[in-house]
Amino acid sequence: MSYSEKLNLEVGDMRTQAELARRKKELLEFFYDSTERCPVIAAVKNDEWLEKSSSSVCEIVYILYGNICTIRDIVHEIKKAGKMAVVHIDLISGLASKEISVDFIRKFTEADGIISTKPHLIKRANELGLFTIQRFFMLDTITFNNIKKHVRDTRPDVVEMMPAGLGKMIRYALEEVDGKPLVASGLVLDSDDVMGALSAGAIAVSTTNLEVWKSVE
Repeated sequence: MSYSEKLNLEVGDMRTQAELARRKKELLEFFYDSTERCPVIAAVKNDEWLEKSSSSVCEIVYILYGNICTIRDIVHEIKKAGKMAVVHIDLISGLASKEISVDFIRKFTEADGIISTKPHLIKRANELGLFTIQRFFMLDTITFNNIKKHVRDTRPDVVEMMPAGLGKMIRYALEEVDGKPLVASGLVLDSDDVMGALSAGAIAVSTTNLEVWKSVE
């Protein structure tokens, strides 16, 4: 079975904990493999960028826009292009900050996973076998000191840190996230920022900067 086929398993095919664990393993393997081939993750925030992401070499796409009426179609376009679709659930209009929103994404879309800053949404997504990325905004030392506690509590598949340009902070954060892969994002101006984050230990960089998408082609 190809990676694309594995990532398109239907909800009804996963009724046991063993199947959920297997799916999570396959998604994480795909994430590692795809970021090794292309360490830039395309983040789309409108239909124009969605179209461009389909033809880019980026194999993972973050969805940063949409609403409850459009998210299914947006995800479908990404899956149709053979890419991994990850929904930033905090940014989808019409979805409340409650666990039922995760159930909605799981049941009514083909999404492979979610991004969220909210621990309870990450926990619910894990229960449903979705790939999980917990995002942290590095605003101050209090935020940084909370990373280890939150990661141990929610057990996301990937930790994401903003902004991407904090090389020293990335190195420190890697010591706190229990071996989870770390993605850097935010304020990515050029390929030098990508290389700086990767050199600091990030596994990939997500960005809405189309020029950076092109730099890896």
